[in-house]
Amino acid sequence: MGSFEEALARGIGWALLSVFGAGVATSLTPCVYPMIPITVSIFGARQAPTRRAAFWLATCYVEGIAAMYTTLGILAGLGGRAAGSLLASPWIVLPLSALLLVLAASMFGLWEIHLPHWLSSRIALVGGRGKRGAFAMGLVGGVIIAPCTGPVLAGLLAYVAGTRNVVLGAVLLCTYAHGIGVLFWLLATFAVSLPKAGRWMRVVSALFGVALITTALYYLQDLFTPLARYSSSSWRFAALNALLAVGGLVLAQLHREFRGVPRALALRKTTGVLLASLALLGLVNFTLTPPVQLPWQHDEAAALRQAQRRRQPLLIDFSASWCRPCRLLEARVLADPAVRRALRRFVLLKVDVSKDTPRDRALQAKYRAPELPQLVLLGSDGREAARGGEGLDPSSMLALLRQVR
Repeated sequence: MGSFEEALARGIGWALLSVFGAGVATSLTPCVYPMIPITVSIFGARQAPTRRAAFWLATCYVEGIAAMYTTLGILAGLGGRAAGSLLASPWIVLPLSALLLVLAASMFGLWEIHLPHWLSSRIALVGGRGKRGAFAMGLVGGVIIAPCTGPVLAGLLAYVAGTRNVVLGAVLLCTYAHGIGVLFWLLATFAVSLPKAGRWMRVVSALFGVALITTALYYLQDLFTPLARYSSSSWRFAALNALLAVGGLVLAQLHREFRGVPRALALRKTTGVLLASLALLGLVNFTLTPPVQLPWQHDEAAALRQAQRRRQPLLIDFSASWCRPCRLLEARVLADPAVRRALRRFVLLKVDVSKDTPRDRALQAKYRAPELPQLVLLGSDGREAARGGEGLDPSSMLALLRQVR
């Protein structure tokens, strides 16, 4: 998930490409890859009369998976909205991080996660030949391959819940599902021969394990200050962490499982994995750290008095430590040089609602800012002139600021 955070910081296009790549990589893991030829044969693509017919059968199967995962993405976004600041609570963050670490351990081969036999046997009866059968198989296919998709899926759903964005959740999970479907399309349509399974699949699984540990550390930042402070906008910091990440991956020998290795090698692998995960966290924090800190005020009354006395417009930024889009907005939009210059004529007030206190709720109600991130811009006359939130880029932010007098 670390690379996904970096991709999202660069734009939604990069984020979708990152998630699509994660889907392709998921299809290369040990409990998905060997099943692809068998699945393609079951829904009848191998026996289809034409290549076009085989393609449409594979499409129906993949769209079944996409329908299932898109629904999960929507539910995660809705659940995040309902949870609100609970996502910053230790009672939520600690179990979530523990789950991610357990799933990461399964990707390293420390143990295997299986569906209950009664469930897998019943699911196996769903589907059959033809387009409807292929679509039905796709709907349950996402459950059948859960032992391998589960870790990546959990990380994505946790992120979506943190953003509380229903549309983003649907798009990301749909894109991820189509990434999983690439090999199904290739094998069904062109009858290509897939490379033999081997140790390279362990490397793919282990890389997902490192990403999941990084994701767990990312969510733990709100509870453990040293993790949150492991950040800098310096390119030297980024270069050092990139080197540490590569060194950690080499040290970890990802092609070998943890089980059955000497204790010294297990310790070496553990050190490498933790080093790589921490370095990736540093890279993620680098992308989310503004190069220059803006002169924020934190007292509403004082900010209003200053704006009235100087006859300046006021920008109010509602944010929270657990709000990932808030960090992206500050790092990628408000930190833009042109935006910073335009903000010089504004009094800047940051309202941190991380703790969801009665005062926080009162300010959110006063300025009609229930969703995060939210920017409220008051003109020099004290009246609301404009507002914006998630989805702003530097150009649209500049246009917003020009509306305020």
